[in-house]
Amino acid sequence: MSTGPLVAVVDYGMGNRRSVEKALEHVGARARITADHGELRAAAALVLPGVGAFPRGMANLRALGLHELLAERAAAGVPLLGICLGMQLLFEQSVELEPTAGLGLLAGAVSPLDTGGLPVPHIGWNEVTFDREGVLTAGLGAGRPFYHVHSLAARPADPADVVGSAEYGERFATIVEHGAVHGVQFHPEKSSRDGLRLLSSFVALAGSDSSRAAA
Repeated sequence: MSTGPLVAVVDYGMGNRRSVEKALEHVGARARITADHGELRAAAALVLPGVGAFPRGMANLRALGLHELLAERAAAGVPLLGICLGMQLLFEQSVELEPTAGLGLLAGAVSPLDTGGLPVPHIGWNEVTFDREGVLTAGLGAGRPFYHVHSLAARPADPADVVGSAEYGERFATIVEHGAVHGVQFHPEKSSRDGLRLLSSFVALAGSDSSRAAA
């Protein structure tokens, strides 16, 4: 059994939680899928996965009181990683289906990907270019391919929050970082060796002195 840091996978009824849990365990974390507030507060880091529509995702988080808990833990400096829909939920709002307020942990909005006529959703491997150094991309060089499945894209208000970008009709942000808050539009748990390396960097962050779980 791993003796690594406890990383909680936020269970709000959406996303491939089990595969994220297994990937985290593979890179040395003690992973737990939970919606329990006490367990989430005790974790060294949090992962917000997600597959589906933004309005339902936010409705589920609010119904469980998790929107306030995530804001509280992020403010305390606890590392938080949003994956796919989970990354989009970190932003202030989305126009998917209907205008919906997000968690507001990152400045910016989510809107449809302008594919220029390419098929929607964007599905498959796509080369991600690292626009600046980021905590999660350490040791990965100038860029790597990751597996994407999405129809919308986050539009960070601050370009400095963008760590990596990819192109599908337009160039879009696919790795973001602001303080303790991190997000990836792709699925690292489905992105083979490089996806696992990225998750390993997040687990290392969770185990470092910068992680302030239970603060």
